[in-house]
Amino acid sequence: MASQASPEKSRKCQCETSHPQSILYQILNKEEQDETRWHPQYYHPCYSISSAGCPCEGNRKVVLRTPEVTCMRASEVLLKTITFIRNLPSFYHLPQEDQALLVQQCWAPLFVLGLAQEWVNFELKEISVPSLLKKILLNQSLTDSDKVENSSLGASLADVQKMKNFLEKFWNSDICAKEYAYLKGIILFNPELPGLRFRHYVQTLQQEAQRTLMEFSSMMYNRNLGRFAWILGLLASLKAVNAETIAELFFRPILGEVNLNELLLETLYFKQDLL
Repeated sequence: MASQASPEKSRKCQCETSHPQSILYQILNKEEQDETRWHPQYYHPCYSISSAGCPCEGNRKVVLRTPEVTCMRASEVLLKTITFIRNLPSFYHLPQEDQALLVQQCWAPLFVLGLAQEWVNFELKEISVPSLLKKILLNQSLTDSDKVENSSLGASLADVQKMKNFLEKFWNSDICAKEYAYLKGIILFNPELPGLRFRHYVQTLQQEAQRTLMEFSSMMYNRNLGRFAWILGLLASLKAVNAETIAELFFRPILGEVNLNELLLETLYFKQDLL
């Protein structure tokens, strides 16, 4: 009796199951494929990757289609995020070590909330990673800059897609300005961060923000706390936000190789015109 193929062998990577000639054809015609894939006519803001787990998917890199516009808007959002923190008197009751820890660990989810509040949508284009192999096959010269560009430039498509999915959920939820403020307080005052000196005080501030949000939701939605619980559930997904992905996508095109944590602290305490 013929043995039944195992599920692992039946779910091969698409790259392995393609005809050998088609792989070479795709490599040599990569630019044409990318133009079709990311052309505005075919582009969808919620472009999603396959969930089949192909290892090739995790290596795909993207950059902003219009960085000159999107990076400027992102810088404005980041500055508003710092301004929000600066305007919280309770934040300055903490020792400066705790302040720095909260800002460095929480700025990324706060920034994504800011993107949602400001309705900052953005389009992407994929970096042609196999172009390096194409140059080898075509016997073209490879410079060090080519190698660096192909290895480090761009953000992970999978990470960016998680961010875009979160933004879509928030945009479909009609979150008001007060709700955004309470949510930012819940994220900023995170007592679970290791190394906090005034952990109990931070926990008290987070609980106060949660209670205020619950009371506001109850008042606005006829004592229905389902929305409050659902929004808190959405915040849990922000834990997956990758700060390096945000820096690579939105700030490297204009700031280069800069330490964003240091820049944020300088902006918070000393300068207001860095971004």
